Amino acid sequence: MAAGDERDAAEVLRALARHLNCLNEDHKSTRKRALESIRRETFEKALAHRLGGKEILEPAEELRLSMLEVLTLTVEVCGIRLAPYLDDIVKILQRTIVDPFPDVKRESCKCTVNFSRCVPAHFHMQADGLVKPLMQTISHQHSRVRVAAIEATGAVIQYGSGKNVDDVLSHLAQRLFDDWPQVRKSVTTVVGGWLLHLSDRYSYFHKLIPLLLSSLTEEILEIRLLAEDLWRQTGAQWEKENEEDLKDKLDFLITPPAHYPAGVERPGLGCRELVVRNLSKVLPAVSRDMGDWLVGTRVKTAQLLRVLLLHAEDHSTQHLQPLLATMYHASTDAEPDVVKNCLESAELLGCFVSPGASLKLLLAHVENSSSCSSSSAPLMVLAAVLRGSLRSALRPHLLQVGHALAHPDVCQGSQQPLYLEQLLGCVQALLSVCEEDCGTVSLQLLQILVTVQSQSTEPGLQDKVEETMRTLCLVQGLGGVTELYRQHMTQLMEWLSQTQLSWTSYSKQRPQLEVIAIQSGPVIGEFLPLLMPLLQGSVRPSQDPEMRLHFFTLLSKLLLDASNTLDSQGKFCDHLEVFLQELLLPNLVWQAGRTAAAIRTSALTCLLALLQGGAITPKQLLSVEVQLTPQVLAALDEDSQMSRLLACRTLSALLRLLGPELHPDTLNTIYPELLKRMDDSSQEVRAVSVSALGRWFSCLGESYNLQTCRSHLEFLFQQLLLHLDDPDSSMQDRILGAPPCIIQTAVVPALGAGPTSLSYVLKAGSAVHPELLQHEVEAVRDKQRSPLYCDQLLQHLQSLSRDSA
Repeated sequence: MAAGDERDAAEVLRALARHLNCLNEDHKSTRKRALESIRRETFEKALAHRLGGKEILEPAEELRLSMLEVLTLTVEVCGIRLAPYLDDIVKILQRTIVDPFPDVKRESCKCTVNFSRCVPAHFHMQADGLVKPLMQTISHQHSRVRVAAIEATGAVIQYGSGKNVDDVLSHLAQRLFDDWPQVRKSVTTVVGGWLLHLSDRYSYFHKLIPLLLSSLTEEILEIRLLAEDLWRQTGAQWEKENEEDLKDKLDFLITPPAHYPAGVERPGLGCRELVVRNLSKVLPAVSRDMGDWLVGTRVKTAQLLRVLLLHAEDHSTQHLQPLLATMYHASTDAEPDVVKNCLESAELLGCFVSPGASLKLLLAHVENSSSCSSSSAPLMVLAAVLRGSLRSALRPHLLQVGHALAHPDVCQGSQQPLYLEQLLGCVQALLSVCEEDCGTVSLQLLQILVTVQSQSTEPGLQDKVEETMRTLCLVQGLGGVTELYRQHMTQLMEWLSQTQLSWTSYSKQRPQLEVIAIQSGPVIGEFLPLLMPLLQGSVRPSQDPEMRLHFFTLLSKLLLDASNTLDSQGKFCDHLEVFLQELLLPNLVWQAGRTAAAIRTSALTCLLALLQGGAITPKQLLSVEVQLTPQVLAALDEDSQMSRLLACRTLSALLRLLGPELHPDTLNTIYPELLKRMDDSSQEVRAVSVSALGRWFSCLGESYNLQTCRSHLEFLFQQLLLHLDDPDSSMQDRILGAPPCIIQTAVVPALGAGPTSLSYVLKAGSAVHPELLQHEVEAVRDKQRSPLYCDQLLQHLQSLSRDSA
């Protein structure tokens, strides 16, 4: 500040001090002269001229601040006597509120508050002119300036004409998101004051109430308590002002509803009525703001919706349609806090609204939404409404809900993880609320759980389904999941059978059957007459190839553990002929094409599982061996390595089960095909074929005439000795030394070896016809790369001769 400016300011202040003292004199004329002197010294000489023009003429910030301080002091001292200078003061404040200097802004706002309160009868005539500069300042970067601007806005609206409320509300609403708590507190104080004291407040209730209620969810306790107190005062005041209108409700509706959210204090009657009477005007804005691009706005709006419903209680029923539409939108929001508050609001709907009213709309939306991109939203809201419902109120509607959720259009409406999770959430909600009452919809709930599990690939969701299934068992007093399946297996099979003729690899019923068959464990063995037709119709050669592949995979899993699945009751034998003749053998018949080859591979897997899983006895196997063996032998020539490997293993299992019961002609048909596989391109196939030949020797019983079949043994020995000279040492070891466990124990004593050191494939042959083998070994010994293996075999043969002697 220049020295001359300082002198001018000091002179003005000294003059003012004298005149201000005169305002305390008893004589009216003295006070009048003092006031006129103050006007001349301030408004005429300094303030109005320097600050109130179109442009501020005073360049010094400190001097402008001093001038404003003088003006504030003058207002505080003179009060209503400054009414004649209303125009001048407002012009000054219009300029200084938007002054570049923050301290001048704050002082201007302070002066505005004081002046509005001093001249309320006159202030309204010029108050409108201060709204625009205040709105320019309300978002200033300094938090203290924002606080001052909010307080000044409160005073200007309070003592103004009442026409500018709409002009400031959006600005105040934005300040509810301010990072500075004091700013948010100021907004709460101002809005609460308007609700209590604004002359035309009834016209603006629907706009002011949401702002104050938004502060009820403030994270700062001080602000939250302030908002609660102001809202309580507002409700009590309105209740008193409308006491006659509320007479009946005051007398009869004091008791809270029987089903009220735990741990929540019920708002007073006046507060509830204010919300109820303004809800229809508030909801459109809530719905609009729920789609705002700012996350903070959406979170605040979702919190506000919950507060509104807590006040509206059962009056929410008449607004169900817009409420549900808003919740559907909010439940799919990317922000978790929006979703959380939305679902809490939906729970309040369940708490206050009759299920008869809410479910009528909700279930219709659920049934019609499965094809929509937001199809999970109605299910999510439905689950929340169910969680909030009263058990006794929900009980009469259980069948309606169960049938709606289990309907194919809903239950199988989408494979999206979120959709399945919400479908599961509805089941969980029913079980948590209705408990043992859910026995009436046990079948429908099980169908839903089976469907969710069959369509889900998420491990976490699978775990939730299993837990929910255990809960369904628990509420019904069932011993476990197998008991649950036993209770409903007939209906489940009928449920699947209804659409079986149209099944393809894409049908939802296929994985449903897989889940039922595997999860039911031994129970599935009790319902084979219902299961076999489903399987039979699904693996016919005319059916979809991919579907047949899936079902053969399922059958393989079941057959490998047959005693705990298909044969749990020992009844699978009754269906064995149908299984082999109509399910398995037709799919082993050779057909051209890669798809047909893949199906044959799957069928071989299934056959091997049948032989290894114990679902077929040797006697039963012998009765169909004539039909099975040619198909298995044909598979040894498949292009697929896996098919050849499975065929070798199947022959090995067949030899193990039937042993000496096999006809010599059959045995003599098998070994040449196995010998061919010893030249296979796959080392694994070669190894398994050697193992199978070891089993072949163990099958030579009394019916196998050594003289008649001498030429077969001779050829077999020659081929094995040829491979004994294989460049691959591992192959030599396998031929001379087969793995333990491939030869039956009955052969062991003849070989003179213990069970832990079962002898070799060729040594196994030596137990059958040692003289012939010795002759063949001696014939090739000198022709091989190394006589080592032949010498070991000859030593073994000599030991056999000594033992027999």
